[in-house]
Amino acid sequence: MNKLLFIIAFLFAVNIAASQTNSDVLWVTTPDHTNWIYKVNEEAKITIQLYRYGILQDIEIKYSIGPELLKATKEGKVKLVKGRAELSLGTLDKPGFVDCRLTADIAGQVYKHHIKVGFDPEKLEPFTKYPNDFKEFWEKGKAEAALCPMKVERTFVPEFSNDKVNCYLVKVQAYKEDLGIYGYLTMPKKEGKYPVVFTPPGAGIHVVDPTNSTSMAYAENGLIRFETEIHGIRPNLDAKTYKEIARSFGGGDNGYLVNGIEDRDKYYLKKVYLSCVRAIDYITSLPEWDGKNVIAQGGSQGGALALVTAGLDPRVTICAASYPALSDMVGYLNNRAGGYPHMFVELKGMDKPEIIKTLQYYDVVNFAKQIKVPVFMTWGFNDNTCPPTTSYVVYNVLKTKKEALITPVNEHWSSDTTKIAILNWIKTQLK
Repeated sequence: MNKLLFIIAFLFAVNIAASQTNSDVLWVTTPDHTNWIYKVNEEAKITIQLYRYGILQDIEIKYSIGPELLKATKEGKVKLVKGRAELSLGTLDKPGFVDCRLTADIAGQVYKHHIKVGFDPEKLEPFTKYPNDFKEFWEKGKAEAALCPMKVERTFVPEFSNDKVNCYLVKVQAYKEDLGIYGYLTMPKKEGKYPVVFTPPGAGIHVVDPTNSTSMAYAENGLIRFETEIHGIRPNLDAKTYKEIARSFGGGDNGYLVNGIEDRDKYYLKKVYLSCVRAIDYITSLPEWDGKNVIAQGGSQGGALALVTAGLDPRVTICAASYPALSDMVGYLNNRAGGYPHMFVELKGMDKPEIIKTLQYYDVVNFAKQIKVPVFMTWGFNDNTCPPTTSYVVYNVLKTKKEALITPVNEHWSSDTTKIAILNWIKTQLK
């Protein structure tokens, strides 16, 4: 089953710059196709409106138009007349996305906005090659990692628990002795057998908070959830300490996502991916597990790791991923947007054969090809962190039962309503 659901109610068919909290200026851009999708070689048009203090403005707008995350191919100006203008975005001669970036100068202050539309995105295919020994490489890696004993430290955390949910801080040894991951385990207080959910983190090095309403909703709805970090750093450190650690190896040329990248066996993500398998070892060892349902769920880097885990571990029975990172990263080398962390445009010296070869073993695209269980994905078109091109590429290669909730207006975020929709979808897939 291949089901794509577009949210095209008014606030989504129209691109409103809602991110400008407490701003006097409001952008409204409306594509002439309500789902923001066109055929290849079909012209796309948008209507632009700009409000200040709720009043339509008659001003000049600068625009630049081009393939998403690449150099603009067209620039110019357009005049708003009676607060409105129509602008042609042109077209593409192959599947992909066009981004229109808008700039207005009002009383000496610059206001920016953008909107992307797609051209036959369901036909997008990956540039990432599939290595002949992909499965053998990871089977060997899993076998070696399985030799590491699973030592577990678990501590009750009363301040994160309530009358319905118990919360525990857990450390699990993973990959090699004296290495491991931490996470918060939230579970229904009532005795019983429950599905288990593995939730890996978004990118970076940051505090894990199990108390937000969405996280607690899983346990309150009868699911055990293990929400982890991936670096072996205690998640209950203060935010200042996390920032200091992040500055040391959280990004750029010294970031963990490029650590050891020239050798597939030394790449940092090998430990991360195999630690995800160990997380499944742990949650399926819980006496409260129902013995049937194992869910991998996350967003951004967490979405990538959810898909990776579903591709690596046959014990996973359900997967839900929001705007996954680490997807078709070599797109930039083929004149198309690539996935986060955008290393081929943001870092120097990445365009090397050995790096490109390593990424073939770690790109989400090649794990998605292994998945045989139901998958739910959601993403937005205006996302520049994990661009829609790469989300479509991942979704398109899935050869299993799948469903997508596409919210075009979204940038790199999803609403609480969407997060609960993911939980509700998971519940429909339980055995």
